[in-house]
Amino acid sequence: MARFDEVKATFWGEGLYGVQPSLTDAVVQDAERRLGVRLPASLLEILRVQNGGLVAESWNAFPTDVPTSWSEDHVPLDDIMGIGRHDCQPSLLDSGYLVEEWGLPSPLVLLSGEGHCWIALDYRTCGRLGEPSVTWFDVEDGTELPLATDFTEFVERLTPSASFDLDDADGSRSAS
Repeated sequence: MARFDEVKATFWGEGLYGVQPSLTDAVVQDAERRLGVRLPASLLEILRVQNGGLVAESWNAFPTDVPTSWSEDHVPLDDIMGIGRHDCQPSLLDSGYLVEEWGLPSPLVLLSGEGHCWIALDYRTCGRLGEPSVTWFDVEDGTELPLATDFTEFVERLTPSASFDLDDADGSRSAS
């Protein structure tokens, strides 16, 4: 678990976007009750360092073996939502509404995304009290891509988006 601890120590980026007030046990219990799921301990560890916000550039992408609408070889992780209701910031507590709004399967807890694409804790296989996998959902093309068997594995596989060989200044790849 040293790798997870390394990432956890340097996970958060600069800025206040998406940052909720510090996480307490009472807030976690209330969130789990509202969401109807048990949140992964590893997610809560990271949220106890900082309750949501921008992800550091060292950890802002997840490599994929198949292309997505985002990229040939990765999906972005610019931020992770925290738990709370501070300054109208997006929150994990918005998952129920957003899942319904975007026509996503359930039960999910959305970690990051902007409407058309989401990274989510996926409880469909493990049940609401189990250890969820992490899945990428693309609403526009109707696809989903399993990323990791659990949140710890997801975090341990994160990498800088700058490590991907981008050919064009806008981030798109030219055909090889």
